[in-house]
Amino acid sequence: MKRFLALCASMLCFMLTAQAQTLSLDSCRAMALRNNKQLGIARAKQQAAMNVRKSARTKYLPHIDVAGGWMLSSREVSLLNNDQKNTLSTLGTNAIGSVDVSHVSNLLTSMVQKGVLSPAEAQQYGQLLSGTTQQLAAYGDALGEKLQDAFRTDTRSIIVGSIVVNQPIFMGGAITAANRMADISEKMANVSIDASEQNVLYDIDQAYWLVVSLKQKQRLAESYLKLVKKLDEDVNKMIKEGVATRADGLKVDVKVNEAEMTKTQVDNGLSLARMLLCQLCGIEISDRVTLVDESKDDLVVMQMNRYNKDMAMESRPELKLLSNAVELSEQTTAVARATMLPQVALTGGFLISNPNLYNGFEKKFGGMWNLGIMVRVPVLDWGDATYKVRASKIATNIARLTLDEAREKINLQVNQCDYRLREANKKLTTAQKNIQRAEENLRCANLGFKEGVMDATEVMAAQTAWLQAKTQKIDAQIDVCLGEAAMKKAIGMR
Repeated sequence: MKRFLALCASMLCFMLTAQAQTLSLDSCRAMALRNNKQLGIARAKQQAAMNVRKSARTKYLPHIDVAGGWMLSSREVSLLNNDQKNTLSTLGTNAIGSVDVSHVSNLLTSMVQKGVLSPAEAQQYGQLLSGTTQQLAAYGDALGEKLQDAFRTDTRSIIVGSIVVNQPIFMGGAITAANRMADISEKMANVSIDASEQNVLYDIDQAYWLVVSLKQKQRLAESYLKLVKKLDEDVNKMIKEGVATRADGLKVDVKVNEAEMTKTQVDNGLSLARMLLCQLCGIEISDRVTLVDESKDDLVVMQMNRYNKDMAMESRPELKLLSNAVELSEQTTAVARATMLPQVALTGGFLISNPNLYNGFEKKFGGMWNLGIMVRVPVLDWGDATYKVRASKIATNIARLTLDEAREKINLQVNQCDYRLREANKKLTTAQKNIQRAEENLRCANLGFKEGVMDATEVMAAQTAWLQAKTQKIDAQIDVCLGEAAMKKAIGMR
Protein backbone atom coordinates (compact mmCIF):
# COMPACT_ATOMS: atom_id res chain seq x y z
CA MET A 1 0.00 0.00 0.00
CA LYS A 2 2.82 2.39 0.85
CA ARG A 3 4.52 1.61 -2.46
CA PHE A 4 1.26 2.29 -4.31
CA LEU A 5 0.85 5.66 -2.56
CA ALA A 6 4.47 6.58 -3.29
CA LEU A 7 3.99 5.67 -6.96
CA CYS A 8 0.83 7.79 -7.18
CA ALA A 9 2.58 10.70 -5.50
CA SER A 10 5.52 10.52 -7.93
CA MET A 11 3.15 10.34 -10.93
CA LEU A 12 1.21 13.35 -9.63
CA CYS A 13 4.44 15.33 -9.20
CA PHE A 14 5.49 14.38 -12.72
CA MET A 15 2.14 15.48 -14.17
CA LEU A 16 2.29 18.80 -12.35
CA THR A 17 5.85 19.37 -13.53
CA ALA A 18 4.88 18.52 -17.12
CA GLN A 19 1.89 20.81 -17.00
CA ALA A 20 3.68 23.84 -15.55
CA GLN A 21 7.12 24.71 -16.93
CA THR A 22 9.32 27.52 -15.70
CA LEU A 23 11.18 29.03 -18.62
CA SER A 24 13.86 31.68 -18.85
CA LEU A 25 14.60 33.81 -21.87
CA ASP A 26 17.62 31.65 -22.75
CA SER A 27 15.61 28.42 -22.50
CA CYS A 28 12.89 29.90 -24.73
CA ARG A 29 15.53 30.89 -27.25
CA ALA A 30 17.08 27.42 -27.21
CA MET A 31 13.72 25.73 -27.69
CA ALA A 32 12.83 28.05 -30.55
CA LEU A 33 16.14 27.40 -32.32
CA ARG A 34 15.58 23.68 -31.90
CA ASN A 35 11.94 23.47 -32.98
CA ASN A 36 11.31 26.34 -35.40
CA LYS A 37 10.01 25.14 -38.78
CA GLN A 38 11.57 27.94 -40.81
CA LEU A 39 14.95 27.11 -39.33
CA GLY A 40 14.41 23.50 -40.32
CA ILE A 41 13.73 24.63 -43.88
CA ALA A 42 16.86 26.81 -43.87
CA ARG A 43 18.98 23.90 -42.62
CA ALA A 44 17.53 21.64 -45.33
CA LYS A 45 18.45 24.27 -47.95
CA GLN A 46 21.96 24.36 -46.52
CA GLN A 47 22.23 20.59 -46.94
CA ALA A 48 21.00 20.91 -50.52
CA ALA A 49 23.59 23.64 -51.25
CA MET A 50 26.33 21.44 -49.80
CA ASN A 51 25.36 18.58 -52.12
CA VAL A 52 25.26 20.95 -55.10
CA ARG A 53 28.77 22.07 -54.21
CA LYS A 54 29.95 18.45 -54.06
CA SER A 55 28.27 17.81 -57.40
CA ALA A 56 30.12 20.76 -58.95
CA ARG A 57 33.45 19.29 -57.82
CA THR A 58 32.83 16.16 -59.90
CA LYS A 59 32.93 18.20 -63.12
CA TYR A 60 36.73 18.26 -62.85
CA LEU A 61 36.90 14.43 -62.91
CA PRO A 62 36.53 12.05 -65.87
CA HIS A 63 33.03 10.74 -66.44
CA ILE A 64 32.46 7.15 -67.57
CA ASP A 65 29.29 6.10 -69.36
CA VAL A 66 28.29 2.53 -70.20
CA ALA A 67 25.62 1.92 -72.84
CA GLY A 68 24.18 -1.19 -74.44
CA GLY A 69 21.31 -2.25 -76.62
CA TRP A 70 19.69 -4.96 -78.72
CA MET A 71 17.82 -4.42 -81.97
CA LEU A 72 15.76 -6.81 -84.08
CA SER A 73 14.98 -5.73 -87.65
CA SER A 74 13.03 -7.23 -90.52
CA ARG A 75 15.89 -7.01 -93.05
CA GLU A 76 19.65 -7.38 -92.81
CA VAL A 77 22.31 -5.04 -94.09
CA SER A 78 23.51 -6.22 -97.54
CA LEU A 79 26.96 -5.47 -98.94
CA LEU A 80 25.91 -6.71 -102.46
CA ASN A 81 23.13 -5.51 -104.69
CA ASN A 82 20.72 -7.88 -106.44
CA ASP A 83 22.64 -7.92 -109.75
CA GLN A 84 25.86 -8.79 -107.99
CA LYS A 85 24.10 -11.60 -106.14
CA ASN A 86 22.74 -13.03 -109.43
CA THR A 87 26.19 -12.83 -111.03
CA LEU A 88 27.80 -14.74 -108.20
CA SER A 89 25.15 -17.47 -108.23
CA THR A 90 25.89 -18.21 -111.97
CA LEU A 91 29.61 -17.56 -111.80
CA GLY A 92 30.69 -20.95 -113.33
CA THR A 93 28.05 -20.96 -116.06
CA ASN A 94 28.91 -17.44 -117.12
CA ALA A 95 32.63 -18.20 -117.08
CA ILE A 96 32.30 -21.35 -119.22
CA GLY A 97 29.87 -19.57 -121.54
CA SER A 98 32.47 -16.96 -122.27
CA VAL A 99 35.03 -19.60 -123.39
CA ASP A 100 35.17 -20.27 -127.24
CA VAL A 101 34.95 -24.14 -127.57
CA SER A 102 34.74 -23.99 -131.40
CA HIS A 103 38.51 -23.52 -131.55
CA VAL A 104 39.01 -26.83 -129.72
CA SER A 105 36.60 -28.60 -132.11
CA ASN A 106 38.47 -27.24 -135.15
CA LEU A 107 41.78 -28.38 -133.63
CA LEU A 108 40.49 -31.95 -133.10
CA THR A 109 39.11 -32.06 -136.71
CA SER A 110 42.49 -30.90 -138.08
CA MET A 111 44.34 -33.55 -136.06
CA VAL A 112 41.97 -36.27 -137.45
CA GLN A 113 42.59 -35.09 -141.03
CA LYS A 114 46.34 -35.19 -140.47
CA GLY A 115 46.06 -38.69 -139.10
CA VAL A 116 47.29 -37.73 -135.66
CA LEU A 117 44.04 -38.84 -134.06
CA SER A 118 41.48 -41.32 -135.15
CA PRO A 119 37.87 -40.25 -135.37
CA ALA A 120 37.02 -42.42 -132.33
CA GLU A 121 39.81 -40.80 -130.30
CA ALA A 122 38.71 -37.32 -131.35
CA GLN A 123 35.14 -38.16 -130.32
CA GLN A 124 36.35 -39.37 -126.91
CA TYR A 125 38.38 -36.19 -126.36
CA GLY A 126 35.33 -34.10 -127.35
CA GLN A 127 33.11 -35.91 -124.87
CA LEU A 128 35.77 -35.52 -122.16
CA LEU A 129 36.04 -31.78 -122.85
CA SER A 130 32.24 -31.37 -122.73
CA GLY A 131 31.99 -33.19 -119.38
CA THR A 132 34.88 -31.18 -117.93
CA THR A 133 33.21 -27.93 -119.02
CA GLN A 134 29.98 -28.86 -117.31
CA GLN A 135 31.86 -29.80 -114.13
CA LEU A 136 33.76 -26.50 -114.18
CA ALA A 137 30.51 -24.59 -114.67
CA ALA A 138 28.89 -26.40 -111.71
CA TYR A 139 31.99 -25.84 -109.56
CA GLY A 140 32.02 -22.14 -110.46
CA ASP A 141 28.35 -21.75 -109.63
CA ALA A 142 28.90 -23.42 -106.23
CA LEU A 143 31.88 -21.18 -105.58
CA GLY A 144 29.74 -18.14 -106.40
CA GLU A 145 27.08 -19.27 -103.97
CA LYS A 146 29.71 -19.60 -101.26
CA LEU A 147 30.98 -16.11 -102.00
CA GLN A 148 27.46 -14.76 -101.87
CA ASP A 149 26.88 -16.44 -98.48
CA ALA A 150 30.22 -15.06 -97.23
CA PHE A 151 29.09 -11.51 -98.01
CA ARG A 152 25.90 -11.89 -95.92
CA THR A 153 25.96 -9.75 -92.74
CA ASP A 154 23.09 -11.38 -90.82
CA THR A 155 22.42 -8.12 -89.01
CA ARG A 156 18.74 -8.64 -88.29
CA SER A 157 19.62 -9.19 -84.60
CA ILE A 158 22.32 -6.83 -83.33
CA ILE A 159 23.76 -6.45 -79.83
CA VAL A 160 25.87 -3.34 -79.21
CA GLY A 161 27.69 -2.12 -76.09
CA SER A 162 30.06 0.75 -75.40
CA ILE A 163 32.13 2.35 -72.64
CA VAL A 164 32.87 6.08 -73.11
CA VAL A 165 35.25 8.15 -70.99
CA ASN A 166 35.18 11.98 -71.19
CA GLN A 167 37.75 14.16 -69.43
CA PRO A 168 37.33 17.93 -69.79
CA ILE A 169 40.63 19.74 -70.31
CA PHE A 170 39.62 23.35 -70.92
CA MET A 171 36.01 24.55 -70.86
CA GLY A 172 36.67 28.28 -71.05
CA GLY A 173 36.59 28.61 -67.26
CA ALA A 174 32.95 27.47 -67.01
CA ILE A 175 33.70 24.58 -64.62
CA THR A 176 35.79 26.77 -62.31
CA ALA A 177 33.10 29.46 -62.29
CA ALA A 178 30.40 26.86 -61.60
CA ASN A 179 32.37 25.55 -58.61
CA ARG A 180 32.81 29.05 -57.26
CA MET A 181 29.10 29.65 -57.65
CA ALA A 182 28.40 26.45 -55.72
CA ASP A 183 30.74 27.59 -52.94
CA ILE A 184 29.05 30.99 -52.79
CA SER A 185 25.61 29.38 -52.73
CA GLU A 186 26.65 27.21 -49.79
CA LYS A 187 27.92 30.29 -47.95
CA MET A 188 24.62 32.04 -48.66
CA ALA A 189 22.72 29.04 -47.28
CA ASN A 190 24.79 29.21 -44.09
CA VAL A 191 24.22 32.95 -43.79
CA SER A 192 20.50 32.39 -44.38
CA ILE A 193 20.48 30.11 -41.36
CA ASP A 194 22.07 32.89 -39.30
CA ALA A 195 19.49 35.37 -40.58
CA SER A 196 16.63 33.01 -39.78
CA GLU A 197 18.03 32.38 -36.32
CA GLN A 198 18.28 36.11 -35.63
CA ASN A 199 14.69 36.63 -36.76
CA VAL A 200 13.50 33.75 -34.60
CA LEU A 201 15.39 35.06 -31.57
CA TYR A 202 13.98 38.55 -32.12
CA ASP A 203 10.45 37.16 -32.32
CA ILE A 204 11.06 35.11 -29.16
CA ASP A 205 12.36 38.18 -27.32
CA GLN A 206 9.29 40.19 -28.29
CA ALA A 207 6.89 37.39 -27.32
CA TYR A 208 8.74 36.75 -24.04
CA TRP A 209 8.71 40.38 -22.92
CA LEU A 210 5.10 40.74 -24.04
CA VAL A 211 4.13 37.93 -21.65
CA VAL A 212 6.21 39.52 -18.87
CA SER A 213 4.59 42.90 -19.52
CA LEU A 214 1.06 41.51 -19.49
CA LYS A 215 1.77 39.45 -16.38
CA GLN A 216 2.96 42.54 -14.52
CA LYS A 217 -0.02 44.49 -15.80
CA GLN A 218 -2.25 41.68 -14.61
CA ARG A 219 -0.80 41.98 -11.11
CA LEU A 220 -1.19 45.75 -11.35
CA ALA A 221 -4.80 45.40 -12.49
CA GLU A 222 -5.52 43.11 -9.55
CA SER A 223 -3.94 45.60 -7.15
CA TYR A 224 -5.90 48.47 -8.68
CA LEU A 225 -9.10 46.44 -8.51
CA LYS A 226 -8.51 45.84 -4.81
CA LEU A 227 -7.96 49.58 -4.29
CA VAL A 228 -11.19 50.64 -6.00
CA LYS A 229 -13.15 47.86 -4.28
CA LYS A 230 -11.83 49.00 -0.91
CA LEU A 231 -12.80 52.55 -1.84
CA ASP A 232 -16.25 51.30 -2.92
CA GLU A 233 -16.74 49.60 0.46
CA ASP A 234 -15.71 52.77 2.30
CA VAL A 235 -18.02 54.96 0.20
CA ASN A 236 -20.95 52.58 0.74
CA LYS A 237 -20.36 52.76 4.48
CA MET A 238 -20.24 56.55 4.27
CA ILE A 239 -23.49 56.58 2.28
CA LYS A 240 -25.13 54.53 5.03
CA GLU A 241 -23.80 57.00 7.60
CA GLY A 242 -25.09 59.91 5.52
CA VAL A 243 -21.71 61.56 4.98
CA ALA A 244 -21.58 60.70 1.25
CA THR A 245 -24.04 60.92 -1.58
CA ARG A 246 -25.38 58.28 -3.90
CA ALA A 247 -23.60 60.08 -6.77
CA ASP A 248 -20.27 59.41 -5.08
CA GLY A 249 -21.13 55.74 -4.91
CA LEU A 250 -22.04 55.59 -8.59
CA LYS A 251 -18.75 57.19 -9.57
CA VAL A 252 -16.85 54.57 -7.59
CA ASP A 253 -18.99 51.78 -9.08
CA VAL A 254 -18.03 52.97 -12.56
CA LYS A 255 -14.36 52.79 -11.57
CA VAL A 256 -14.84 49.26 -10.23
CA ASN A 257 -16.46 48.16 -13.49
CA GLU A 258 -13.65 49.74 -15.50
CA ALA A 259 -11.05 47.99 -13.33
CA GLU A 260 -12.78 44.63 -13.78
CA MET A 261 -12.99 45.12 -17.55
CA THR A 262 -9.32 46.10 -17.67
CA LYS A 263 -8.37 42.97 -15.73
CA THR A 264 -10.44 40.81 -18.07
CA GLN A 265 -8.73 42.31 -21.11
CA VAL A 266 -5.31 41.80 -19.56
CA ASP A 267 -6.16 38.18 -18.67
CA ASN A 268 -7.24 37.44 -22.22
CA GLY A 269 -4.22 39.17 -23.69
CA LEU A 270 -1.91 37.25 -21.37
CA SER A 271 -3.44 33.91 -22.40
CA LEU A 272 -3.00 34.70 -26.08
CA ALA A 273 0.55 35.94 -25.51
CA ARG A 274 1.44 32.68 -23.72
CA MET A 275 0.01 30.70 -26.64
CA LEU A 276 2.12 32.70 -29.08
CA LEU A 277 5.24 32.11 -27.00
CA CYS A 278 4.52 28.37 -26.83
CA GLN A 279 4.02 28.24 -30.57
CA LEU A 280 7.33 30.00 -31.21
CA CYS A 281 9.09 27.67 -28.76
CA GLY A 282 7.67 24.63 -30.52
CA ILE A 283 5.60 23.31 -27.62
CA GLU A 284 1.86 22.77 -27.27
CA ILE A 285 -0.06 26.02 -26.91
CA SER A 286 -2.12 24.39 -24.16
CA ASP A 287 0.96 23.84 -21.98
CA ARG A 288 1.18 25.91 -18.83
CA VAL A 289 4.40 27.92 -18.78
CA THR A 290 5.74 30.34 -16.21
CA LEU A 291 8.49 32.81 -17.05
CA VAL A 292 11.34 33.60 -14.72
CA ASP A 293 10.95 37.37 -15.13
CA GLU A 294 7.21 37.41 -14.43
CA SER A 295 7.64 37.93 -10.69
CA LYS A 296 10.38 40.56 -10.92
CA ASP A 297 9.40 44.13 -10.13
CA ASP A 298 12.61 45.58 -11.58
CA LEU A 299 13.98 44.02 -14.74
CA VAL A 300 17.71 43.95 -15.38
CA VAL A 301 18.64 46.75 -17.77
CA MET A 302 21.96 46.61 -19.64
CA GLN A 303 24.01 49.73 -20.21
CA MET A 304 24.25 51.36 -23.60
CA ASN A 305 28.02 51.26 -23.79
CA ARG A 306 27.92 47.47 -24.14
CA TYR A 307 26.81 47.72 -27.77
CA ASN A 308 29.25 48.39 -30.57
CA LYS A 309 27.30 49.94 -33.41
CA ASP A 310 30.12 49.35 -35.87
CA MET A 311 29.51 45.60 -35.62
CA ALA A 312 26.51 45.92 -37.94
CA MET A 313 28.58 46.27 -41.11
CA GLU A 314 30.44 43.05 -40.32
CA SER A 315 27.82 40.95 -38.57
CA ARG A 316 24.51 41.62 -40.32
CA PRO A 317 23.58 38.53 -42.36
CA GLU A 318 21.66 40.68 -44.84
CA LEU A 319 24.88 42.45 -45.86
CA LYS A 320 26.69 39.13 -46.14
CA LEU A 321 23.93 37.77 -48.38
CA LEU A 322 24.05 40.83 -50.63
CA SER A 323 27.84 40.65 -50.79
CA ASN A 324 27.58 37.00 -51.79
CA ALA A 325 24.99 37.97 -54.38
CA VAL A 326 27.55 40.34 -55.94
CA GLU A 327 30.14 37.55 -56.07
CA LEU A 328 27.58 35.16 -57.52
CA SER A 329 26.71 37.65 -60.24
CA GLU A 330 30.40 38.02 -61.11
CA GLN A 331 30.73 34.26 -61.54
CA THR A 332 27.60 34.26 -63.69
CA THR A 333 29.43 36.70 -65.97
CA ALA A 334 32.38 34.28 -66.11
CA VAL A 335 30.06 31.44 -67.14
CA ALA A 336 28.55 33.59 -69.89
CA ARG A 337 32.04 34.56 -71.09
CA ALA A 338 33.09 30.90 -71.22
CA THR A 339 30.70 30.28 -74.10
CA MET A 340 32.85 32.63 -76.23
CA LEU A 341 36.06 30.60 -75.68
CA PRO A 342 37.25 27.29 -77.18
CA GLN A 343 36.50 24.09 -75.30
CA VAL A 344 38.80 21.05 -75.28
CA ALA A 345 38.02 17.57 -73.97
CA LEU A 346 39.76 14.20 -74.02
CA THR A 347 37.57 11.26 -74.98
CA GLY A 348 38.11 7.52 -75.16
CA GLY A 349 36.21 4.28 -74.92
CA PHE A 350 35.57 0.74 -76.07
CA LEU A 351 32.91 -0.48 -78.53
CA ILE A 352 31.67 -4.08 -78.70
CA SER A 353 29.10 -5.67 -81.03
CA ASN A 354 27.56 -8.95 -82.09
CA PRO A 355 27.80 -9.65 -85.09
CA ASN A 356 31.49 -8.76 -85.03
CA LEU A 357 31.88 -5.77 -87.36
CA TYR A 358 35.63 -6.22 -87.46
CA ASN A 359 35.77 -9.89 -88.53
CA GLY A 360 33.33 -10.31 -91.39
CA PHE A 361 30.16 -10.02 -89.31
CA GLU A 362 31.01 -13.17 -87.40
CA LYS A 363 28.34 -14.22 -84.90
CA LYS A 364 30.61 -13.50 -81.97
CA PHE A 365 31.35 -10.51 -79.81
CA GLY A 366 34.14 -8.29 -81.02
CA GLY A 367 35.21 -4.72 -80.38
CA MET A 368 37.81 -1.98 -80.48
CA TRP A 369 39.09 0.84 -78.25
CA ASN A 370 39.43 4.46 -79.31
CA LEU A 371 41.10 7.63 -78.04
CA GLY A 372 40.67 11.20 -79.26
CA ILE A 373 40.50 14.89 -78.50
CA MET A 374 37.43 17.02 -79.15
CA VAL A 375 37.75 20.76 -79.74
CA ARG A 376 34.80 23.11 -79.97
CA VAL A 377 35.42 26.64 -81.24
CA PRO A 378 32.49 29.08 -81.47
CA VAL A 379 32.64 30.95 -84.74
CA LEU A 380 29.40 32.89 -85.20
CA ASP A 381 26.57 33.38 -82.73
CA TRP A 382 25.41 36.82 -83.91
CA GLY A 383 26.55 38.44 -80.65
CA ASP A 384 24.47 36.20 -78.37
CA ALA A 385 27.29 35.55 -75.89
CA THR A 386 28.36 39.21 -75.91
CA TYR A 387 24.86 40.37 -75.05
CA LYS A 388 24.67 37.84 -72.21
CA VAL A 389 27.99 39.05 -70.77
CA ARG A 390 26.82 42.66 -70.91
CA ALA A 391 23.53 41.78 -69.22
CA SER A 392 25.37 39.87 -66.50
CA LYS A 393 27.70 42.82 -65.86
CA ILE A 394 24.68 45.12 -65.51
CA ALA A 395 23.14 42.68 -63.03
CA THR A 396 26.41 42.78 -61.05
CA ASN A 397 26.26 46.58 -60.92
CA ILE A 398 22.67 46.39 -59.71
CA ALA A 399 23.73 43.97 -56.96
CA ARG A 400 26.50 46.38 -55.87
CA LEU A 401 24.07 49.30 -55.73
CA THR A 402 21.64 47.19 -53.71
CA LEU A 403 24.45 46.35 -51.29
CA ASP A 404 25.38 50.04 -50.88
CA GLU A 405 21.75 50.98 -50.28
CA ALA A 406 21.39 48.22 -47.69
CA ARG A 407 24.47 49.51 -45.84
CA GLU A 408 22.91 52.97 -45.67
CA LYS A 409 19.57 51.64 -44.45
CA ILE A 410 21.19 49.41 -41.83
CA ASN A 411 23.25 52.35 -40.58
CA LEU A 412 20.03 54.33 -40.28
CA GLN A 413 18.32 51.43 -38.51
CA VAL A 414 21.15 51.15 -35.99
CA ASN A 415 20.89 54.85 -35.20
CA GLN A 416 17.12 54.58 -34.85
CA CYS A 417 17.52 51.69 -32.40
CA ASP A 418 20.12 53.70 -30.52
CA TYR A 419 17.77 56.66 -30.13
CA ARG A 420 14.90 54.37 -29.22
CA LEU A 421 16.95 52.68 -26.51
CA ARG A 422 18.16 56.00 -25.09
CA GLU A 423 14.60 57.30 -25.04
CA ALA A 424 13.36 54.13 -23.30
CA ASN A 425 16.03 54.50 -20.60
CA LYS A 426 15.03 58.11 -20.03
CA LYS A 427 11.37 57.12 -19.81
CA LEU A 428 12.28 54.43 -17.29
CA THR A 429 14.16 56.92 -15.13
CA THR A 430 11.23 59.34 -15.26
CA ALA A 431 8.69 56.58 -14.54
CA GLN A 432 10.61 55.45 -11.46
CA LYS A 433 10.52 59.00 -10.11
CA ASN A 434 6.83 59.35 -10.92
CA ILE A 435 6.01 56.17 -8.99
CA GLN A 436 7.40 57.60 -5.79
CA ARG A 437 5.30 60.75 -6.22
CA ALA A 438 2.19 58.79 -7.19
CA GLU A 439 2.50 56.50 -4.17
CA GLU A 440 2.95 59.49 -1.83
CA ASN A 441 -0.01 61.24 -3.50
CA LEU A 442 -2.16 58.12 -3.05
CA ARG A 443 -1.13 57.80 0.60
CA CYS A 444 -2.05 61.43 1.27
CA ALA A 445 -5.37 61.06 -0.55
CA ASN A 446 -6.31 57.95 1.44
CA LEU A 447 -5.35 59.70 4.67
CA GLY A 448 -7.30 62.81 3.72
CA PHE A 449 -10.31 60.67 2.76
CA LYS A 450 -10.23 58.98 6.16
CA GLU A 451 -9.96 62.35 7.87
CA GLY A 452 -12.84 63.69 5.79
CA VAL A 453 -10.91 66.52 4.17
CA MET A 454 -10.99 64.87 0.70
CA ASP A 455 -13.82 63.31 -1.23
CA ALA A 456 -13.95 60.10 -3.27
CA THR A 457 -13.27 61.90 -6.54
CA GLU A 458 -9.89 63.08 -5.34
CA VAL A 459 -9.03 59.60 -4.10
CA MET A 460 -10.01 58.09 -7.46
CA ALA A 461 -7.85 60.67 -9.22
CA ALA A 462 -4.91 59.67 -7.00
CA GLN A 463 -5.57 55.99 -7.72
CA THR A 464 -5.70 56.69 -11.45
CA ALA A 465 -2.42 58.60 -11.26
CA TRP A 466 -0.86 55.71 -9.34
CA LEU A 467 -2.12 53.24 -11.96
CA GLN A 468 -0.72 55.36 -14.78
CA ALA A 469 2.65 55.69 -13.07
CA LYS A 470 2.88 51.93 -12.49
CA THR A 471 1.81 51.26 -16.07
CA GLN A 472 4.37 53.71 -17.42
CA LYS A 473 7.10 51.99 -15.44
CA ILE A 474 6.12 48.58 -16.80
CA ASP A 475 5.97 49.94 -20.35
CA ALA A 476 9.30 51.69 -19.93
CA GLN A 477 10.99 48.54 -18.65
CA ILE A 478 9.59 46.48 -21.49
CA ASP A 479 10.57 49.19 -23.99
CA VAL A 480 14.13 48.99 -22.71
CA CYS A 481 14.14 45.19 -23.07
CA LEU A 482 12.61 45.38 -26.54
CA GLY A 483 14.98 48.18 -27.48
CA GLU A 484 17.92 46.01 -26.47
CA ALA A 485 16.53 43.13 -28.54
CA ALA A 486 16.10 45.45 -31.53
CA MET A 487 19.63 46.82 -31.06
CA LYS A 488 21.08 43.31 -30.94
CA LYS A 489 19.29 42.40 -34.16
CA ALA A 490 20.35 45.67 -35.80
CA ILE A 491 24.05 45.09 -35.09
CA GLY A 492 23.91 41.35 -35.77
CA MET A 493 24.23 40.10 -32.18
CA ARG A 494 22.32 37.18 -30.67
